[in-house]
Amino acid sequence: MLDIPAELKYAASHEWMRLEADGTVTVGITHHAQELLGDLVFVELPKVGATLAKDEQAGVVESVKAASDVYAPIAGEIVAINTELESAPEIANTEPYADGWFFRLKPANVADLDSMLSAEDYARELGA
Repeated sequence: MLDIPAELKYAASHEWMRLEADGTVTVGITHHAQELLGDLVFVELPKVGATLAKDEQAGVVESVKAASDVYAPIAGEIVAINTELESAPEIANTEPYADGWFFRLKPANVADLDSMLSAEDYARELGA
């Protein structure tokens, strides 16, 4: 059974997005992504204040198996990062949709979320 919360939006590159009440967008990696990577041992996060284009590299995750880039699924300015991941990257394994978030951004255009995958579409992308 795939863990794909219906209330989130998704990118084909395995990031999830949640629109917050203050208009920012929280981004993390999906359960599927952390499962493929295995136990995370290192996370590199973007700098607060950085402006990223859609699909621009925002960070890196390293696991016992591989290293993978994390992308900005929509354009915007980084307004917060989850510094807990720097000392405890495994949180992204155990709670990918909660305490394992990576960064928050102020979207250049919040309507960009409309072009992201729904939970159903993301599940289809995964062949589920």
